[in-house]
Amino acid sequence: MTAPVEQPSSTNLAVAQRVPLWRDVVVVKWFTQVSLLAIVLAALWLFVGQAGNNLRAKDITIGFDFIDRPVDVQLSEGIDTLPYSGGRALWVGMVNTLRVAAGGIVVATILGIFVALSRLSNNWMLRKVGAMWVEGLRNVPLLVQIIFYSSILAALPRTTFLDPTAAAGPLNQNQGPIHNWLHISNKGLSIPRVFIADGFYQWAIVILLGAIAAYFVRKKRLKLHDETGRETSPILWAAGTLAIFGFVGLFIHPVFSFVGPIMGGIASLIDSLTIPMIQALISVIAVLLALRWIRKFRADRRSGSGHLNLSDDDWFRMIFAGLASVVVIVVIYKWTGLSSWLLNSGQDLFRLAETKFNVDGAARPFDAMRPDVLKPGKFANYGLNGLTMTRGFAALFFGVTFYHSAHVGEILRGGILSVPKGQIEAASAIGLNRAQSLRRVILPQAFRISLPPLGNQYLSLTKNTSLAIAVGYSDIVQVGQTIYNQTGKALPVMSVWMLFYLACSLTISVVVNFFNMRLELVER
Repeated sequence: MTAPVEQPSSTNLAVAQRVPLWRDVVVVKWFTQVSLLAIVLAALWLFVGQAGNNLRAKDITIGFDFIDRPVDVQLSEGIDTLPYSGGRALWVGMVNTLRVAAGGIVVATILGIFVALSRLSNNWMLRKVGAMWVEGLRNVPLLVQIIFYSSILAALPRTTFLDPTAAAGPLNQNQGPIHNWLHISNKGLSIPRVFIADGFYQWAIVILLGAIAAYFVRKKRLKLHDETGRETSPILWAAGTLAIFGFVGLFIHPVFSFVGPIMGGIASLIDSLTIPMIQALISVIAVLLALRWIRKFRADRRSGSGHLNLSDDDWFRMIFAGLASVVVIVVIYKWTGLSSWLLNSGQDLFRLAETKFNVDGAARPFDAMRPDVLKPGKFANYGLNGLTMTRGFAALFFGVTFYHSAHVGEILRGGILSVPKGQIEAASAIGLNRAQSLRRVILPQAFRISLPPLGNQYLSLTKNTSLAIAVGYSDIVQVGQTIYNQTGKALPVMSVWMLFYLACSLTISVVVNFFNMRLELVER
């Protein structure tokens, strides 16, 4: 008898039959994405080449040589009102933009919290004031508001100079409303200024040690709370520890003057390095970081049993991480000036730190000055002692801050209303008053919900600072316009604008995403 022939199962047949490449999902997905990427890069290369040919045909240069060239620009305010080059002028404009954006984000958030709480208050007056604030500011264009605030400041009385040698009279009145403390005029506002002095950097070392001690104190108090269940106030204890270090540091900070020679030694070490050494070091760091990220990524995707299942998107991420390290290596070897700049900048940084620590032992960490009024010529103006908000800065700052505070208030109001009513009732049931409920129950949950749209408002506030050109404030747009009017480098200046605002947007996004991840609920 012949033995029966074993028929293959349907599973074996399915495995044995290979799927054609044009029907393989993985192959089709990779081919489509790589093809689209190649088409986009080719189109970009074609457009850039055609634009370059057209510009050369019209004898228009697009180089960045204006960055090192001297420019005839006098800025209204900033860290350098007479910049020696176009690059320095753009840097002053960037700093001025960041001053408005950073301060505006902080103040708009604080005002937004008060507006949201006012809108939800049981007090009729507060509710109406909050509603008027929101409806009045949200529905008026921001540019109109900025010009309106500038017009109000321009209508204020002129700055007056008090001559100490002249007799009192109508022409020799104190600058008000509070002489030598608060000056308000058509030149802007000026208030007392607190600034860091020569001993600040030694004192900062004490604060750093205090922050480390505060971290361990907070950790200890949290552990005690977990063991006993008692209220241990870890944040208050950590803040108190930091405050004690700060107070003691006011008297003992000169002992850290020895850090200066250490900074000088590091600067000398950097000076002994060569460009090939820096290139090799950066390349090794780029490769190690890419390998570390890929290893951590694979470990996170591995199951408890050790099985690793990677999707196509996971492979893309690992490939792009490797390509990023290759791009860094190519750039660092292709652009040798970058390595030279890193060497020089690093050496200058530590030399500067050396001079900051090599100061008189009696130097104070902080100092303060009251505002003053000077009259170098025919017209009086604010001096350098006080913290001065010029008319342009004040109009722009008030405009973007008040306008976006209305939007922030509505976002936070929506976040507070989204907190389940049972949470608020539970807080009341355990004896928490209104302030404790807001601080411990309502606002933490409201911020968790409101943080993504708040990030959008912060991005809009930063980009809306470009309206400063309407009131003559020297932000990056106004400075850049002056530079390309002198040099004819419109496209390079606009590319600097784009890169600057892109960097600001990405930085804000990274910070907001970091806090968003910290605030999200951890599920089991």
